[in-house]
Amino acid sequence: MSNVLRLAIVDPNDGDREALKATLMGLDTVWLEAECSRYAFFKDVVEETHPDVAFISMDADPEKAIELVEELARQKPEVALLVASSSTDGAMILRSMRAGAKEFLTKPLRPDDLATALQRIGRTRFGAEGAGAGSCRVIAVSGCTGGVGSTSLAINLGCELASNPTNSVVVLDLDLALGDADVYLDTIPEYTLTDVAQNIGRLDFTLLKRSLTKHSSGVYLLPRPVQLEDSKLVTTDDLTRVINLLRATFTHLIIDTSKAYNELDLLAMDLASDILMVTQLDLPCLRNVVRLMMSFEQRGALREKVKIVVNRVGQGGASISVKKAESTLGQDIFWQLPNDFRTMIEVRNNGVPLLEQAPKAPLTQSIQQLARELTGGSSAGESDSGAKSGRSWLGLWGKKGAAEEPASAEG
Repeated sequence: MSNVLRLAIVDPNDGDREALKATLMGLDTVWLEAECSRYAFFKDVVEETHPDVAFISMDADPEKAIELVEELARQKPEVALLVASSSTDGAMILRSMRAGAKEFLTKPLRPDDLATALQRIGRTRFGAEGAGAGSCRVIAVSGCTGGVGSTSLAINLGCELASNPTNSVVVLDLDLALGDADVYLDTIPEYTLTDVAQNIGRLDFTLLKRSLTKHSSGVYLLPRPVQLEDSKLVTTDDLTRVINLLRATFTHLIIDTSKAYNELDLLAMDLASDILMVTQLDLPCLRNVVRLMMSFEQRGALREKVKIVVNRVGQGGASISVKKAESTLGQDIFWQLPNDFRTMIEVRNNGVPLLEQAPKAPLTQSIQQLARELTGGSSAGESDSGAKSGRSWLGLWGKKGAAEEPASAEG
């Protein structure tokens, strides 16, 4: 993404530098391109990495820091210089600004102050629209049990989003043991999540995309490890850095979580903007959803991000209505996907997304509507009632009450 700021930082104080890196990891419009612990080497670092912003901590040696600012301002005028110091001496602040610094921050750094300063730099570099467009939509797709269609939804939702040329979309397969997202796209990846995680410190945007598998639909894939034992090599810190790099590079990140709900899955859900919980209208599935929602209540705002998606609505033998399911779950069902098992089996076995093999199928159209609902892409001419009707099965019923019956009516 062109509106992500790439930073290089220099701070001889190891503790302060690590604290700054931790703060930067929480900003999805920023990527840490390089770090340095000595002023004397920082000019070479900037020359090699070509960052958008050079962050210079002045406390270790204010005089050398100001000299560095002057030199970078003269030799690399395209790089915005941001300085920070625990001193509030007006004379030193004035000297640093005259030397070429664009922003001066007081330490200890407050995350909101740092974010605001970077936003100002972003507006200068990208313009008002670009500065506000850097946020990535992270969507975690989770199943209440195996076989409910969560991977199918993750892949086909990603392909649908990627069909919009203004979007750049990546799917991360987080089922490290048994993930099969690559099968749905008929790809043999050269690199996996383990490869990216172990080399995250050496990757930039260009190298990252070369490490991903790009499908003809435009969607990128970061698959699970090839060897089962390699799944143990990915830590929560690794995953955090990978997700931060992906969301700094793409407009949409789809995460297909495992059914283990382990630390990696929960971390991904914590970092997600939305969580699509895929279920079916049967008692075991609904019971699992209730159990999961009870656990999510212990993790802050996690439950508030969950959107219930019912798959295979209309399959024969379903004994629980949508209305009863909502009563059991204690919340509204966000979306209903129609039962089209034969089409889904065909596209999975062929390794072709729904959008390519069955663009007019009811299931494909429903996922298209879901993508618009999640991203606010509905046309300006749609009325509120029209948008709401899309949440029923394919929008074929305009009233909620009518949407409660298809589970038993369709075969």
